[in-house]
Amino acid sequence: MEMTMKEMLGQKLVFGFHGTKLSPEFRDLIREYKIGNVILFLRNAQSAEQLRTLCGEIQNLIREETGYPAFIIIDQEGGMVSRLPEDAVDVPGAMAVAATGNPDNARLASEITIRQLRGVGANFNMAPVLDVNSNPANPVIGVRSFGDQAQRVADFGCAAIAPYAGSGVLCCVKHFPGHGDTAVDSHLGLPRVDKTEEELEQLELIPFRRAIEAGVPAVMMSHVLFPKIEPEQLPCTMSRRMITGLLKEKLGFQGLVLTDCMEMGAIQSHFGTPEGVVASIRAGVDLAEISSRFDLQLKAAKAVNEAAERGEFDLAEIRQSVEKILRYKKSLFAAPDPSVCNWDSDRAVVEKMARQAVSQVGGRAFPVDETTFFCGCADCRASGAGNEQGSGFTFPGFMAHAFGGKGLVTPEDPTQEDIQQAVRQAERCGKIVLGTCNAHLFPGQLKLAEALAATGKPMAVAALRDPYDLAALPDDVWKLAVYDYTEPALRGLEDVFRGGRAEGVCPVCL
Repeated sequence: MEMTMKEMLGQKLVFGFHGTKLSPEFRDLIREYKIGNVILFLRNAQSAEQLRTLCGEIQNLIREETGYPAFIIIDQEGGMVSRLPEDAVDVPGAMAVAATGNPDNARLASEITIRQLRGVGANFNMAPVLDVNSNPANPVIGVRSFGDQAQRVADFGCAAIAPYAGSGVLCCVKHFPGHGDTAVDSHLGLPRVDKTEEELEQLELIPFRRAIEAGVPAVMMSHVLFPKIEPEQLPCTMSRRMITGLLKEKLGFQGLVLTDCMEMGAIQSHFGTPEGVVASIRAGVDLAEISSRFDLQLKAAKAVNEAAERGEFDLAEIRQSVEKILRYKKSLFAAPDPSVCNWDSDRAVVEKMARQAVSQVGGRAFPVDETTFFCGCADCRASGAGNEQGSGFTFPGFMAHAFGGKGLVTPEDPTQEDIQQAVRQAERCGKIVLGTCNAHLFPGQLKLAEALAATGKPMAVAALRDPYDLAALPDDVWKLAVYDYTEPALRGLEDVFRGGRAEGVCPVCL
């Protein structure tokens, strides 16, 4: 089928929207610019049945307008980056899976995720993360990574990729060439890594090379500056040196190249979203994503078509890219299968994995009972990658209910007044258990830990996200890494508090 330039460019765009139904404006945008792909978030999902209906409507509309199926893309990493409704099964995040020490768990997690996506009608998963989290201060990767050792990340990453082959669902590794050594969240700013290509070869590129050798179908570029490789001060998403030179030519990758969301601060604030999308396509990207803002999507669609009219794109490269996109679309599953979503057996596997992940990294265990004071913040969104709404339960509430002790929910960054209130309550109890959630990003949580430890009572601290929270605590505090602020993870932790052994091994150095 001969395609117009507008139709070809529409195949290269990925747009998202707000709400659980397609709005008339979004439908018109798809019709006008022949948009070929949609990305979904938790904001689009109320239930598996509703999501299945929505995916069906998206497929029908895009097939009708373009003649081809849609990539329906979702970021279903598991753990803190989960976009599925509650009546689908959510697997543990990457660091929790790695803490089990068994790469076969990464395979199992992917098999479960594939079933959920086939059940609701999504066909392209932006996972797994292959960033080596070598910088403990990293505000955006953290527990989304399999760890701080390149070979471990490669082993678990390749195990996670394998089940996607022939499944009808595509996967995508990210964030090339590595977002693990950054101290800036690219949702908010533009990270910079002063490494040479040779230095990347020693660490960051190892998992990506292994994934490419294993046949991964897609790679997502990072919004990160590597000025020693790209002297024009362009982030990887917009850099022909990084996309075409390093990824395609040097590493030999022939699959789909995706951008991260082009309305993230790293692009929007420094280059402009429409301009960034044009530059990314010029640099060799196959699929450019704008996840939320309708106004930026409209401007970007206009901008890429105007750039094409000005002759800014290599026509042969555009054709090859679209042929590749359509070739991958032929491999997608034909219709959703509701029967494979939300199996009790899959939930049981998730519970087992979450329990195996709990890791003791220091201190001495003690019996937790009704004299224990539990405190800590609710699930908090520490980076732009997390869901806008947290989970509907709290660590103190969960544990106080389980053991009959006292529970206090604190703010994510407690004030001195909050800390004093917690200490007063703790002094009336026999033991203290504190749950932290990325405390290395919220100094008040660490001050709270110090103040509670100073009471001299037996104390445990459970890091419910990044285990780096535990590094600065006194030696006599019982330290546990949990990695996920989810009910299966808390049930696993409860079992440890009841005398079970913490079997996990923390996959990062503290």
